[in-house]
Amino acid sequence: MRKSRKTIITCAVTGSIHTPSMSPYLPITPDEIAEQSIAAVEAGAAIVHLHARDPADGRPTPDPEVFAGFLPRIKQATDAVLNLTTGGAPGFTMDDRLAAPVRFQPELTSLNMGSINFGVFGLAEREQPWKHEWEKPFLQGSHAAPQSNTFAQIERVIRELHEGCGTRFEFECYDVGHLYTLAHYADKGLLKPPYFVQCIFGILGGIGADIDHLAHMRNTADRLFGEDYYLSCFAVGRNQMPFVTTCAAMGGNVRVGLEDSLYIGKGQLATSNAQQVAKVRSILEELGLEIATPAEAREMLALKGGDRVAF
Repeated sequence: MRKSRKTIITCAVTGSIHTPSMSPYLPITPDEIAEQSIAAVEAGAAIVHLHARDPADGRPTPDPEVFAGFLPRIKQATDAVLNLTTGGAPGFTMDDRLAAPVRFQPELTSLNMGSINFGVFGLAEREQPWKHEWEKPFLQGSHAAPQSNTFAQIERVIRELHEGCGTRFEFECYDVGHLYTLAHYADKGLLKPPYFVQCIFGILGGIGADIDHLAHMRNTADRLFGEDYYLSCFAVGRNQMPFVTTCAAMGGNVRVGLEDSLYIGKGQLATSNAQQVAKVRSILEELGLEIATPAEAREMLALKGGDRVAF
């Protein structure tokens, strides 16, 4: 692992799994996504990871026109690296998932490194009023449908975005086998270092949120990639802050945001993405770590630069 001279904070602003009924602070409209992204960057995030939602009812949408409602605003107001999803949301086709990234040609996108059971159906079992009819069935659907990221799908993303647009990737690894899939493409020469490896813990169907697993993922990545990768991690829900703190102490990077956890403390909803960024920044600085600027993150990850995107 390349020990980071400075720690990159990624903020995942809205995601596609949490629904509007779960928190009044989840950004839904392009205005809300832009405002919360800008505030997260001001709080210390170098990278902003972005999904889009239908402004009418908050459901995930792949529509590039909705992305167009916030991408230029964030770019104009900040120097942040804007990282678009290619995972999208349950039910999206590959054409859906690639529509916005291919149009906007960002510096960075996510790339999920394998198919998994992505079980969020437990969220539908909570006793709460639902604002919109789509929410509960949407969550229940994960009981029967996996998150599909086949070799063919991964190769299409590499071909259309990396080879076609110069985009690099945040490699989302939900289990140990996903690291070996990344190594397969590295060995074939389809991907070049440095690899930005995002290890994800606590999704039902992926590797569990036990700190020992973070060490195992890091040790496996060390064997596969040596010093050709940067480690980052996040855990969902209540495990968010303990995991990112441990990862940073190991020399890695961190991700927070309302996509990953709606809370700032036990039983206390986060009122914004910036609140989570400010909290993790404070923790890291108390540990004596320096926070990477967007320009420093670009240099570390060998990104093409914000002047070569199409928005």
